[in-house]
Amino acid sequence: MIHSLSAGFFENIAEIFSSGTYMKMIGQGLWTTLIISVGAGVLGLLLGTLVALIKIQPKNKWLIAPKFICDAYVTVIRGTPMALQLFIMAFVIFAIRGFPMEITAIIAFGINSGAYVSENIRAGILSVDKGQTEASRALGISSGFTMARIVIPQGMKNVIPAIGNELIALIKETSIVSMIGMVDLTAVAKIIGSGQNLATYLAPMIVVALCYLAIVYLLTFVIKLIERRLRKSEKR
Repeated sequence: MIHSLSAGFFENIAEIFSSGTYMKMIGQGLWTTLIISVGAGVLGLLLGTLVALIKIQPKNKWLIAPKFICDAYVTVIRGTPMALQLFIMAFVIFAIRGFPMEITAIIAFGINSGAYVSENIRAGILSVDKGQTEASRALGISSGFTMARIVIPQGMKNVIPAIGNELIALIKETSIVSMIGMVDLTAVAKIIGSGQNLATYLAPMIVVALCYLAIVYLLTFVIKLIERRLRKSEKR
């Protein structure tokens, strides 16, 4: 039985790679996953940076409301399931006939990612020695210039690994978009593997898992390359 299951598994793997239809489906699913991941990643970084910068500002009566909104945003997003947020975005907020589901997914995942990225960036900025800020102010450098050219660059170096982990988690989280009717990599695997036996179902899952692994490996390589270059720049 194990031998027949193994033989059937490899036969299905070969069939997937030799079938133009299956490979086209996997390619389309991969494209959907990449579009959502990249779009949500960019949105999350922008939103997370903005929220972090607002939250680290000194006490100011003009920032009471923005800080409260940012705190509430981070608390709500981090305290509720991603699947629930995606459902609300798709079937409540953007329940508009003809509105692209890809845009809905990008916004939902981007908002979710932004909450986590904001805390990573805030922690990185706060980890920079306050003595550098005090020294720059003593030299007459403005607080805005100090933050933009001294504190934030050093803080971003500290949080690159954490942001990289968040982007990797984001890529894998996009596998739930099939819940709102989208066809991504995971959904394609389910469609191809809708057979009657384990080998038929397992083969496309393994192929798709390898696709996810390749994406994550490439992203990890890029992050390590950035870290290596930043370390070299510090030694100069």
